[in-house]
Amino acid sequence: MIRIRPYKDQDADTVLSWCRDEKAFYQWSAGVLGHYPITRSEFSFVTSLMPFTAFDETGNIGFFTLRAPDGALNELRIGFVIVDPCKRGKGYGKAMLRLGLKYAFELYGAEKVSLGVFENNPPAYYCYKAVGFKDVVLDTAEKYSVTGEEWKCREMVIENI
Repeated sequence: MIRIRPYKDQDADTVLSWCRDEKAFYQWSAGVLGHYPITRSEFSFVTSLMPFTAFDETGNIGFFTLRAPDGALNELRIGFVIVDPCKRGKGYGKAMLRLGLKYAFELYGAEKVSLGVFENNPPAYYCYKAVGFKDVVLDTAEKYSVTGEEWKCREMVIENI
């Protein structure tokens, strides 16, 4: 059974070990956390957010953050979502996100939760869709320059109903 808890500093090495290559690192972090390979010190930035670790009886299996972009808890944003590569494709990401949404809506009282996902990361995109996130149509897509390429970001949202 998957559960989530507040992130602890001792989770860092495990979470960082899940970024096994440069592309995966930037798909996960958009470079916001630093450059690949990231250090524990750089990763400590996540403690300024609302970081969570997902775990089951085998140990840590995922990580994500929540933050309030406008400072109010009525809209929260999920970020830095990652699942242990050995657990991907088995429903762990969906289960973790559902628990995160339960926190966002029931504990924090959010009315909606948003996130961004790179177009070159279809597994993450379809995971978010399966949980209930909907595409947001924007006039201009957010773009990032990553390793000499331009990556477009899709905006997604889910509302508390």
